[in-house]
Amino acid sequence: MQPAVSRVDLHAHTTASDGTLRPAELVKLALERGLTVLGITDHDSTEGIAEALQAAAGTPLRIIPGVEINTDVPAGEVHVLGYFIDTANEALQRQLSLQRSGREARARLMVEKLAALGLHISWERVLELAQGGAIGRPHIAQALVERGYVATPAEAFEKYIGHGGPAYVERTKLTPAEAVALIRQAGGVPVLAHPTFSPAYEALVAELVEAGLAGLECYYAGYDQETVVHLLMLAQRHGLIPTGGSDFHGLALKEGADLGSVYVPPEVVEQLDERKAALDRDRSSSLPSQVQQ
Repeated sequence: MQPAVSRVDLHAHTTASDGTLRPAELVKLALERGLTVLGITDHDSTEGIAEALQAAAGTPLRIIPGVEINTDVPAGEVHVLGYFIDTANEALQRQLSLQRSGREARARLMVEKLAALGLHISWERVLELAQGGAIGRPHIAQALVERGYVATPAEAFEKYIGHGGPAYVERTKLTPAEAVALIRQAGGVPVLAHPTFSPAYEALVAELVEAGLAGLECYYAGYDQETVVHLLMLAQRHGLIPTGGSDFHGLALKEGADLGSVYVPPEVVEQLDERKAALDRDRSSSLPSQVQQ
């Protein structure tokens, strides 16, 4: 039988995006939960990684620097995780900065649309909820809950700000394949997050494998055993690493998403390490000979 609590969680958010815990607070919680490996994967931001690494120094907890890049396809959204990224990579940071700027403009438009629907929330309150991190729809959802317009953040998404909702606004466009390439360029290992949330995900996986996808998030909060098995078979078919995590935010956005609550086999980390090393070797061998000397 699998342990009730995992020692590995490769999908967690901080106040650098739409989480409620600062990176150091997340590290403290991870240590309390007995985690040995934690992936910091904020939306369109790597701003929380340095603080997390510092907080974890000298402890049994290993931090894997990551990011979750939000992208779009015609029928909805696709999120791509990147592990072992070089946070100093200029191309990556330039694109993430564009993504964050687009998030703010998008959120402002959503607040305006909500006001036109008679749901008045303060833009200043949305900024407060973001705590200086990348602004996201969960902050708007929380503001709607506080004003009593909805009972839960999930209801806010369902009724107003989810894809196709009356206050929904399209994001800055980036394709999943472009995100995969960006992560690879930054020395990272690209993984498709919560694949069943993506439209036509089996066809998408095949497409992204051609673009350089290395992993598939098979273990995820809310996935039943049948779904996990199906995704594991899909990952095996395409030679992908089956990763996983809780997608912890610290907000009660969905049940079962508590830190460390999703079992992730420890060998997944070994497979990620091996793939990272292989990608580094490939990148090194592709450099001009005078650069390698």
